[in-house]
Amino acid sequence: MKDELKKFLAYNEKFVVICTRTTELVEKAKQIHDLSPVATAAFGRVLTMGCMMGVQMKSQKNKLTIQIKGNGPLGTIIVTTNNFPRVKGCVTNPRIDLPLNEDGKLDVGQAVGNYGFINVVKDLGLKEPYIGICPLSSGEIAEDFANYYVQSEQKQTAVGLGVLINKDGVKSSGGYLIQPMPDATQEEISNVEKAIFEAGAVSKLLDQNISLEELAKRVTGDENIKLIEDIRYPIYECDCSKEYMAEGIKTLPEEELKEIIEEDEKAEITCHFCNKKYNFSKQELEQILNNKKS
Repeated sequence: MKDELKKFLAYNEKFVVICTRTTELVEKAKQIHDLSPVATAAFGRVLTMGCMMGVQMKSQKNKLTIQIKGNGPLGTIIVTTNNFPRVKGCVTNPRIDLPLNEDGKLDVGQAVGNYGFINVVKDLGLKEPYIGICPLSSGEIAEDFANYYVQSEQKQTAVGLGVLINKDGVKSSGGYLIQPMPDATQEEISNVEKAIFEAGAVSKLLDQNISLEELAKRVTGDENIKLIEDIRYPIYECDCSKEYMAEGIKTLPEEELKEIIEEDEKAEITCHFCNKKYNFSKQELEQILNNKKS
């Protein structure tokens, strides 16, 4: 089924529910970065979370960046997105391999680590970006983001994320985010908590090819959910360009740039988000140097 994202209201508009399928998106990221299975599971969860957080922004000009820096061998995960959502990202050590955990599953928590921080930067077109920071609690990603929402945004939030992998690649991937409105009753919140427990892993639900409407019903326990806003189609897409890379070269110290021109007579820059390579000739580097001086 095609990747998509939908927003719903549940329990007579007392809960906002976001559900997304990101199987194709995560498979593309896996291929671009040559990710190991456990790296795919961890990175895929953060990419999925980026999609759901991105659509909560109002304008396509807004940008959101997630950085997860744990003490696990995976290193730092960075994901950026707009509200389309077009999402991209990178991870420090994409090919790490770890034994399965005691439940026989990919050990995402061990890969990410349980000590470190989630940083969320929202550029909303204001003078200063919004910056939220929260310590990691488990490294399992979904639990960490639920904790982030409580600590940094003071919003009670249920988060489900999952990436199911087999020998052929990403079998299913997606997630949900549920936030109660102030008028939600404790009984309704308890109903949602019970429904989430009974629904089970989101990756297994999506592997059954259920619709996002059905997913929303299962994780809320409300058969009368209401679709709001247009359907979004999340994609992994990098917006890098040679011009953008040239601006990066321009930030190098003048002496360092001169050394590259004299010794190497060329430069090759690789984009961290899509692995596309950009080559600069000696003449192009000299032009960048001249522009830097002017």
